[in-house]
Order: sequence, then C-alpha cells, then structure tokens
Amino acid sequence: MSGADDHRYMAQAIRLADKGLYTTDPNPRVGCVLVQGHEVVGEGWHVRAGAGHAEVHALQAAADRAKGATAYVTLEPCSHHGRTPPCCEALIEAGVSRVVVAMPDPNPRVAGQGLARLKAAGITVESGLLQAQAEALNPGFLMRMREGRPYVRAKLAMSLDGRTAMASGESQWITAAAARHDVHRLRARSSAIVTGIGTVLHDDPSLTVRLPDDAGQYGELPLRVVLDSQLQMSPQAKMLSQPGPVRVMTLDAEMPKAEILRTAGAEVVQVTVRDGRIDLAAMLRQLAADERNEVLLEAGATLSGAMLQAGLVDELVIYMAPLLMGDSACGLMHLPGLEKMADRIELEITDTRAVGRDWRITARLLERSR
Repeated sequence: MSGADDHRYMAQAIRLADKGLYTTDPNPRVGCVLVQGHEVVGEGWHVRAGAGHAEVHALQAAADRAKGATAYVTLEPCSHHGRTPPCCEALIEAGVSRVVVAMPDPNPRVAGQGLARLKAAGITVESGLLQAQAEALNPGFLMRMREGRPYVRAKLAMSLDGRTAMASGESQWITAAAARHDVHRLRARSSAIVTGIGTVLHDDPSLTVRLPDDAGQYGELPLRVVLDSQLQMSPQAKMLSQPGPVRVMTLDAEMPKAEILRTAGAEVVQVTVRDGRIDLAAMLRQLAADERNEVLLEAGATLSGAMLQAGLVDELVIYMAPLLMGDSACGLMHLPGLEKMADRIELEITDTRAVGRDWRITARLLERSR
C-alpha cells in the first residue's frame, strides 16, 4: 500500500467520522475504513453513545473479507469494556493484518493500551497519519481528557463597527436569517450552552436548537447553563418552558429561590466561589465532570470578556453584519485593563466566510496571549 493510498483511506475515515458531528456526545467522533488490497471492503462511523463503535460497523460490513485487511481508524481503538466491548479485540478476532490510526486516544482508560494489544497480537500498527485533521474532529473530547475542561467556543454578533446593541439595549436582529440559522448548527454540536443572568434578564432567550431533524441527524438537546450568583432568574423565564435541560449555577443552591426554580424545571447547583463571584474555571470543570465536551458561550460583553481574560475561551466565532451602529452603541466585549499595546490580546483568524449577507470570522487565541 503506497503512502498516497494510506492518506486517501484515512481521509475517507475522517469524512465518515464527521457524520457523527451532532450525535456522539460524550464519546469522540470516530471513523473506520477496511481495505483489502486496493478495495474498500467495509466502513463505519460511531453514530451515538451506547451504539457500536466505528470499527464494529466496518467489520460487520466487511464480514469475512476483514481477514488480512488494513484498518484505517481516526482514533486509537478502545481497549476497555464500557457500554460496548473493546474494539481492539474485535479487530484481532477479525484477523486484520495492519491498523493505521490517526492519533492515540488521550483517555486514561485507553492511552496507548489499545495499540499495545494490537501489536502484541502480531498486527502491524502505525500511528500519526493525518493527526491534525483527526484532532480537529474532537476538540472538546481531547480538551476534556487532557485538561479536565470542555472546549469553549464563544459566539458573538456585531456590526461592522464592532457594536452588539444600541445604547437603548436594542439588539434584535443584528445579523440576518442565514447567520442565525448557522448559530443553531453551532448549538446542535455543543454539549452545553452557557450564558449569564444579565442576558437572561435582558433578552429572555430560549437558547434552543431550532433545526429540521427529519433524518434524525441531531442528537440530544444541549444543556443550557445560566450563571446566576444570586438566583435572579425568573421561574417564568422562556427557556424553562422550552424543550431541553436547564441548569442554574449559583453561589448558594440552598437559597429560598432555588426550590422555586427547581419546581419550574431547572436544576440548581452550587459552584465554587472566587472573589465573591462564580469561579469560571470551576464551572467548566463541573461541566467536564458531567462529560460535556464542547461548550458554546452565548453571553453578554461582561461574561464573554471575563471568560476570555481568564484564558477559558478557545475559539471565537464572530458574525459580522454590514451595519454601522454608532459610537454610543455597546461594544463587543468588556475587557478592562487593556491600556497599552503590550496588553492586547492577539488572535489568529482560522476561517472567514460569507453566511448569507453577513460574514463569519473564526479565530483562536494565540498561546502567548494567554
């Protein structure tokens, strides 16, 4: 098998893995291709937690033709019994002769053990092919395994002059329908959507996923999280009457208002205090402990700025509308303390594209800026 062939089949496995973009939580998105000679004899991807893994689907498709085949897998095959049996054992029993993986699994329950078991069975194992592309499939799973917190994507909408609302507070709608539809796809791939009490009191958002799902391509509704230190949220808040779970994170879950919110359908939980406020890093650790991989931050200028300055935002997704809103309108983020050029926060723009009449800019923080 040539190097070009290996790249082609691994790229195919990565495309398969992407089919699970909205449905695999809390598991990673994984694809597998089985090749006999120069013929694909089986392929599969992980569809949802609790269902068969990518390797199992590919082996079932290949049947007896898996014997002697090469398996291309985007993530190291698991070696432990979870909701399903170990995939490395399935590959061994099927008699594959070679396994090419894009990257090792950082999950401590796997972490090289799957590759070791394959090698011990006499299977040729290679790792690292198209690793960057494979990592891009699972930013949240990898962040949770490596750093104990979810991957945080901050969604923002602004005018061409960097404004998010008029001085009166009026903000609907800055962007057009195509951009708002695109935001629903961001929500659908997220494990949780985080906002602040200020946004809830001012906008009363639903924060739901409103996309047609006739083909069952979307998974469970993301958890909606409200950071509400003093439990100011109304039990009549719109999101409490909409489908999907709501969690209110507060400084004291035993306040009298807590039971009222629980009766209205919210889960009320206590989070660590830091300087009299919710500890944002602790909040993310709690979400990671609940197996939340990707978090979409949809908040106002204060919370968005605080998360960014705390080094807790991994990616910015900014929708920019062809509008001018003027000097008195509200700015994109509240970032106190940036007084000199040396204080600036540097970003790398990773993607820019038109979404209807608006533009979507995706950027990440440069490491040296954290």
